[in-house]
Amino acid sequence: MRENGNNLLVLGAIFCGVVAAVHIGCAIFGGDWYRVLGAGEQLAEMSEQGHWYPPVITLVIASIFIVWSLYALSGARKILRLPFLRTVLCIISAIFIFRALAFFIIMPLFPGNSLAFWIVSSAICFGIGALYAIGLVRAWPHLSAKSA
Repeated sequence: MRENGNNLLVLGAIFCGVVAAVHIGCAIFGGDWYRVLGAGEQLAEMSEQGHWYPPVITLVIASIFIVWSLYALSGARKILRLPFLRTVLCIISAIFIFRALAFFIIMPLFPGNSLAFWIVSSAICFGIGALYAIGLVRAWPHLSAKSA
């Protein structure tokens, strides 16, 4: 495989897939998974009580990561070209990096999440965001509408 960003975008897609799988695991296995992953006691208890909110929000988040994974694979030219590829990959990269760097702004909105959750998830977001951003820059010439 030529080094035109493909490797980095594929790696970003794999990591997004893993993150999606972990979220699906939380939705399926419930409270203990939410606790271990630092999502907060309130969410864990709601899950154990059978409340609809934890699995629904968790599966929505997992779905987003799956779509983002597909966009990375599309940017790496491993699957069909998805619409607005360059734009969406730019947005995904920006969201990951913003989430990583601005966690201290977001933290108060989710007081049940542990500090370990914020540090680890921010590091993961930064790493994935960097893979997307650098992979996008390297693949940019190959992502034009003319090369579809």
